[in-house]
Amino acid sequence: MTVRTPSTPGSTVRTPLTLADVEVGAGLSAALALAPSDVVDAVTGSGLKGRGGAGFPTGLKWALAAGAPAPDGRRYVVCNADEGEPGTFKDRVLLAELADLVLEGMTIAGHAIGAAEGILYLRGEYVYLREHLLARLAARRADGLLGPDALGPGAPFDIRLHLGSGAYVCGEETALLESLEGRRGEPRNRPPFPVISGLHGAPTVVNNVETFAWVTAILARGPEWFAAIGTDRSTGPKLLSVSGDVERPGVYEFPLGVPIGEVLAAAGGLDARAVIVGGAAGRCVPASEFGRAISYEDVATGGAVIVLGPDRDLLEAAENIMSFFADESCGQCTPCRVGNVKILEGIAMLRAGTCTAEHLADLERLGATMQVASKCGLGQSSPNVFLSILEHFGDELVLAGAAPATGAAPAGRSVPAATTRAAAPAPAI
Repeated sequence: MTVRTPSTPGSTVRTPLTLADVEVGAGLSAALALAPSDVVDAVTGSGLKGRGGAGFPTGLKWALAAGAPAPDGRRYVVCNADEGEPGTFKDRVLLAELADLVLEGMTIAGHAIGAAEGILYLRGEYVYLREHLLARLAARRADGLLGPDALGPGAPFDIRLHLGSGAYVCGEETALLESLEGRRGEPRNRPPFPVISGLHGAPTVVNNVETFAWVTAILARGPEWFAAIGTDRSTGPKLLSVSGDVERPGVYEFPLGVPIGEVLAAAGGLDARAVIVGGAAGRCVPASEFGRAISYEDVATGGAVIVLGPDRDLLEAAENIMSFFADESCGQCTPCRVGNVKILEGIAMLRAGTCTAEHLADLERLGATMQVASKCGLGQSSPNVFLSILEHFGDELVLAGAAPATGAAPAGRSVPAATTRAAAPAPAI
């Protein structure tokens, strides 16, 4: 883990992640000593939920894939390393520094569900990690940890690397599978779900980079160890990518259930006016709610914590995010394709002081419609930050920039120009 120390701004120190203490090979050895169903039971007993943001129970996903009919015997394990969520960069660190734990977790999944092939789908912008990952795959093959006897005599498992092309929507698991099959990355209709009919119509497990790394740790240390950390409904540690208006940005590890304020204290951001938890697809949490917990039952996140300081222009931050989603929408469904553009136009009207109260109410209703009517998580989550800013700071924004019902901008009520820009998307559904 890399953090910046308050006593020496700009310098870095390294403090060990829990994952860094896990012996490479220990998790796979423990898994291969168990029957596949017992491996699934161990993951289920740990309480591990997906670390990519959705929070689906990992053990249940594996059990469904293992039990699904596979007429030709094929099953697949896919690692979603398409970390495209603005503000999220913890998977990049894991792949750069602890790649063997991720690859080992994929191999454990192969044993658990009866798969012979794994695919690591790498974000296109992470092309610089390609040679490093290929070298780790080659080393594991040389050591017999991948290949024709990786899961035992005559029990093959191997992993190939697939490079994405930079589309944010391919972080959605079914769009990712479409891309792997050589088609345009667009979300599929569900059901069927990937665990029943995924890659090439076969049962497929798709998990996040961090999820696979924790699987290795769970098999090495035991499910009871993992389950004892965090809360009853959100077990284990969580890696957080902390960026924005803080003194010490970086990747931090906390047990799930940690208060937002404790994260800010560690990173040097206690003067923040708000925090966007979950990246561009997350929610804006005001300072009055910094006592809330980062957990699946309270404020969930795939890992991004973007800190907005006291001088940050919230409308500019919302504009930055909506501009991103307007560009990244695949265009397949109308609520997302049109809705993102309309909200972005509305923010421009707010900044210009020409947005009426009626139109602002229409934008809120549009955002709510997008959340329920969009086909995938992109459109369902893209209005979240804008809507949560309106929820917590709406009076401030209306007083600053909304026009009266006639549409004429009130004198002296235009939104002041920001003195600093919104947090730039950092290298993540």
